[in-house]
Amino acid sequence: MSSYIPIAYDKKYKLDLPDNHRFPMEKYELLPKKLISKGVSSNKDFFRPGLPDINQLLEVHEKSYVLKLKNLKLSKSEIRRIGFPLSDRLIEREMIITNGTIKGAIKAIEQKISFNIAGGTHHSFSDRGEGFCLLNDQAVSAQNLIKNHNINKILIIDLDVHQGNGTASIFEYNDKVYTFSMHGAKNYPFKKQKSDLDIPLDDDTDDDLYLNILNKTLPVLINKVKPNFIFYLSGVDIMKSDKLGRLSLSIDGCKERDKIVFLNCKKNNIPVQCSMGGGYSENINQIVDAHFNTFKMAKEIFIN
Repeated sequence: MSSYIPIAYDKKYKLDLPDNHRFPMEKYELLPKKLISKGVSSNKDFFRPGLPDINQLLEVHEKSYVLKLKNLKLSKSEIRRIGFPLSDRLIEREMIITNGTIKGAIKAIEQKISFNIAGGTHHSFSDRGEGFCLLNDQAVSAQNLIKNHNINKILIIDLDVHQGNGTASIFEYNDKVYTFSMHGAKNYPFKKQKSDLDIPLDDDTDDDLYLNILNKTLPVLINKVKPNFIFYLSGVDIMKSDKLGRLSLSIDGCKERDKIVFLNCKKNNIPVQCSMGGGYSENINQIVDAHFNTFKMAKEIFIN
């Protein structure tokens, strides 16, 4: 049983972007404030990750790509594929976020669960970034656990509305990491990679169908894979209100999804690290509320 829930966060998670940019950076400020004001978390639960050891990144990402990031040498087409304006500040942010997942996963081994206020950068491949993702935080962290922390079987549960194409590619030939992605069939990325298990969903999939599929799939999958660590990508872009999502879950359905994942982790005594992933509802409060529910559900399940 966890005595508290470690949460990786740094004020640098929020990045100043052009006014016409659609990425909702405000959530990285609003979510910690709400967690504290509502008594779900306290200041002592949060930790600042700092920067990772470059060698940890190189366990997953090609050296040439990491050097291009650090030296701001990406081409225009590479920058366009990522979707963020390239800057020193952006690279620092992405490295801090990645280290939040690295350190959080280590903390989860003892506390049974940890969170990163950001992360879930599953569109990052070993040699490139795309879709707002530069470094694959859960992939880097998974490799660190395998190499340095006696973890020999990992399950990645990716329930963001977009397929975890970068993660699937990185671990395609790694039998120590099992990738599971349940996502919108017709959503980005339009060219999907092959996860160990992909469940593509039709447009407008609602609470009942989504939760029924997850309820039937996850217990069987955990029994089959027998992981001793789980990474959970809990994107809230599955909601009907999401302008990029195409699915039709309610905020309560999103919360029930989190409950299913956390109960299965607890029942099987498997540590879990949770990165927040996407959320693009027009109303920023809907995004923050949905993410908040994930933390609240975790506290209800993991802490007496």
